[in-house]
Amino acid sequence: MSDQIINIDSEILGGTPVFYGTRVPIKNLFDYIETGESIDYFLDDFSAVSREQVIKLLEMSKKLLESSSNILHENIA
Repeated sequence: MSDQIINIDSEILGGTPVFYGTRVPIKNLFDYIETGESIDYFLDDFSAVSREQVIKLLEMSKKLLESSSNILHENIA
């Protein structure tokens, strides 16, 4: 499997960020989580996405949030 997790290509869904090697928008995962659905439920609905991709994406998101904590703190204060 590729180390790439996200693909942004103007030829795929008009450049919407998708899971690499699929046409599944990244936003779909966050929509599922937001509504209280489990990762397993998401994976059942989008079998083209692997658990490894989901975990790596969530880890990337966590790192981005941690590295942006100063910016986020300024927006909250």
